[in-house]
Amino acid sequence: MINVYIYALDTLADWELGYVMPELNSGQYFKKNSDNVSVKIVGADRDSIVTKGGMRVIPEITTDEIVSSPTSVLLLPGADTWNDSKHKPIIEKATELLECGAIVAAICGATTVLAEAGIFNKRVHTSNSLDYLKMVSPSYKGESYYRDVKAISDQNLITASSAGALPFAQIILAKLDVFSEETLEAWYSYFNTGDPKYFYDLMQTLPS
Repeated sequence: MINVYIYALDTLADWELGYVMPELNSGQYFKKNSDNVSVKIVGADRDSIVTKGGMRVIPEITTDEIVSSPTSVLLLPGADTWNDSKHKPIIEKATELLECGAIVAAICGATTVLAEAGIFNKRVHTSNSLDYLKMVSPSYKGESYYRDVKAISDQNLITASSAGALPFAQIILAKLDVFSEETLEAWYSYFNTGDPKYFYDLMQTLPS
């Protein structure tokens, strides 16, 4: 069982998880005999949050209920409220998860708090830009590991810019090995180009 934890906080950038969440939750394109996936919404507490798009989300569990295991996955979306001190425990949990071999995936504003925590000092990563990271995260010392791409992974750490939601999802799905290679290629090509040819290709890759 793969346990996916999605951290929810006020002003969460809805679109940044818009490709990966439906696929992990629905399993509609999973290959045969892929691992089962459990998706849970995590909060600093159980109070509802409001996303940047205006959706109200109620966390199912809190940070201390996350299971630290190599089969765990933590998704950290961008938001304007990451500097609130109540989110420090999830950054500590992210460090713990990385150390035990779990996947941690951060996009946009979430990369800044990982940078500030020193997680990027010895890991290849990306963000909205190098200048952005240096400006927002004063303790950041990982400049030599920065890559100017939309999304990238370094072992079990995945990072992306605010414009990288699609490649971010692609890397996560590939790491979890829940799609066949052919399905993932067609899925990515369809959403990347909008060409209906790739949608038909996608349908042809699915198990009968």
